[in-house]
Amino acid sequence: MDPRAMALMIPILGMLIGAFAIFPRSHLGHALADRIAGRSAAPLGLEAEVRELRGEVEALRAELTETQERLDFTERLLAAGRKEG
Repeated sequence: MDPRAMALMIPILGMLIGAFAIFPRSHLGHALADRIAGRSAAPLGLEAEVRELRGEVEALRAELTETQERLDFTERLLAAGRKEG
């Protein structure tokens, strides 16, 4: 290998080794390790809020379905009125 290329690789390898030594001890390293292990630090109220929002979404879906059925009924009535007239 070219000696100049090796001279450039030494500082790069030194920085990488330093980064790999420091990163696991940082807050970001701990957060990443917790995330990988499945121990996310979700706030306690978040799960209740998600359940509440899911309930609201289900209610909105039911309301939307009912509205669509009413619209279909109205369209059929209008179409039947046009055929008679």
